[in-house]
Amino acid sequence: MEKIAVILISAHILGDFVFQPDRMARSKRQPLSMLLHAAIHGLLAWLLLQSFGCWQVPLFVMLAHGAIDLFKQRYQREDLNMFLIDQALHLMSLLIFASLLVKNAIIPEFSGIGYRYIVEVAGFFAVVRGGGFPVAYFCGDLLRNNNLDFDGLPGGGKYIGYLERALIFLLSMIGQPEGIGFLVAAKSILRFEEAKKQKQAEYIIIGTLLSFSIAIALSSLTEYAMGL
Repeated sequence: MEKIAVILISAHILGDFVFQPDRMARSKRQPLSMLLHAAIHGLLAWLLLQSFGCWQVPLFVMLAHGAIDLFKQRYQREDLNMFLIDQALHLMSLLIFASLLVKNAIIPEFSGIGYRYIVEVAGFFAVVRGGGFPVAYFCGDLLRNNNLDFDGLPGGGKYIGYLERALIFLLSMIGQPEGIGFLVAAKSILRFEEAKKQKQAEYIIIGTLLSFSIAIALSSLTEYAMGL
């Protein structure tokens, strides 16, 4: 069951963080956009699980994902709590579905090819892109609640986050986690002038530690899943 669950979760990660551009995410209140997004999730799960005669996989994933997204739209909120609830519901539905597939001998085990490659690619995007959402929501709340406004390149912080989490993932995959310490030191030096202002320094430290923590945790989960 474990590998089936991991493949379904990998498909979910790719569907949410690779094959859902910002434009589609913004237009999901439109029925056709939501239907297309749910259909992409169903197709990805079907393709990656590689049990092509099992029609239950794309049907369940499409319906379950669409239902959860519809539930989310009712609250019309885009914040950290809603993001975490939304992702938890998706993951829970996939774990239950994987259990049912195995329990009812519909797909007793994963028999496809490229398991480690699928998990590694999905893990990379979970770390780099998926990990950026909780950081953005949390840091956005900090800015608003404390009336902070820092000058900088539009989207600069987002792309810095992408790069630092990508490097953490790479260092973890090649067995060089100690390199993360050098990454922290390098970022500290580059942010030296900003660190002279207390509020700005605290904001940067909080955002950096949160980004690094998420990247390390998800990279570790990826390594564990690859070893199943």
